[in-house]
Amino acid sequence: MSAKGSDGVERLGQRLRRLRHERGLSQRDLASPGVSYAYISRIEAGARRPSVKALRQLAPKLGVSVEYLETGRDLSEHDQRELRLAEAELRLRLEPGSPESESEFADLLAEAEAAGDAEAEARARMGLGELADRRGALPTAIAELERARAAGVLSPLSHADLYATLARAYSASGQPRRAVELLEDCLSQVQAQAPEDVVREVRFATYLSYALSDLGELDRARAVVREALGRAEEAPDPYSRVRLYWSLARLALMEGKPRIALRQIQRAIGLLEATEDMRQLARAHLSCGEILLDDGQPEEAQSHLEVAAKLLGEQADAADLAWLYSEQARAALLLGQDDRAEQLARQALSLPEGDPLKRARAFAALAEARPDEIDASQAGFAGALELLEAERRWPQAASVLRSWSRALRSAGREHAALEVLDRAASYAVRRSGQPTGELV
Repeated sequence: MSAKGSDGVERLGQRLRRLRHERGLSQRDLASPGVSYAYISRIEAGARRPSVKALRQLAPKLGVSVEYLETGRDLSEHDQRELRLAEAELRLRLEPGSPESESEFADLLAEAEAAGDAEAEARARMGLGELADRRGALPTAIAELERARAAGVLSPLSHADLYATLARAYSASGQPRRAVELLEDCLSQVQAQAPEDVVREVRFATYLSYALSDLGELDRARAVVREALGRAEEAPDPYSRVRLYWSLARLALMEGKPRIALRQIQRAIGLLEATEDMRQLARAHLSCGEILLDDGQPEEAQSHLEVAAKLLGEQADAADLAWLYSEQARAALLLGQDDRAEQLARQALSLPEGDPLKRARAFAALAEARPDEIDASQAGFAGALELLEAERRWPQAASVLRSWSRALRSAGREHAALEVLDRAASYAVRRSGQPTGELV
């Protein structure tokens, strides 16, 4: 006798009979007060639908869950959705370029909304926001992540990646003050609710130092890093120290101390090699290459950039690729490879807008490689400078102006180059909070 109906679907009564036979039980063996063997016989024949009470009595004797006995599934719809969501989140981490991720999160979002599952809905939005951030679609990323946060079911303690990605998207879109406010709130929550969670505290303190650095508040950033460094002595997580070394490198670079920055980056690389985190290791090599280029060492920088390119592979997100191409273009220029510099600069500029400083460097490389295109490049310099001025990121603004000056000089416009260079000198000594001047 078939264990399934004509449509190939196993009915509840058929499942009950199959499980009973597999376990060598008779209908009388399964019977209990309120669930007679005659009642069991009618269920198996499809003539009676068992009550919830009967299912609860039969399932343990058969060694299965009530859910499985009733539906043929061990997991409820909620649990199945949870399993699919967990798999999608894992794929997002381990297979960042998977084409299935976007459609899977979108499907899960629709199901969660229909079921009124607030947590699953927020997590699905978090996944969609992370994917948008990786491809450089910052407005979409921020919109999805803000909605996930607003649901109030994902805290900094349970879902730190949500807050880290949202803060990064704020900074990349020219809103570093919002990033600082968000991360200060996260750090306060962690310290108040889980003071023993040193790893989480160090993580948010490090992210906060990045955002403060973007605002030009270097003293506060340094204080946050130093306090976190003391706490990190208690933390077993190697990523905590990696993030701290990277923060210290960024601060040293902003203060014009490339050698100190390079040492901190090299310490971060050493730790990351042990963890085999390819993406973070690639970023560390990128940062190292950037420092060496600023220090006028293109050959040494190029080796780090080559390693970064291999580690990023074909699955890199738009922000990382834009960073890589702009630094490779700078290296090519310094090595006298103008054609290659032009090609790489165009690749960087073809990607969605990201960090204005890195975009300005790509414009500078293009203008220096092709002086005849200086007019087109000036709009890019002006746009980057406007964003940096609005955020009062004076050291970065000075760097853009210096690049602009070099591009003008390459085009034979010496007088204009000197005017821009004078503005760069005034920016270099300006402190955060001072009023901005007119654009050159």
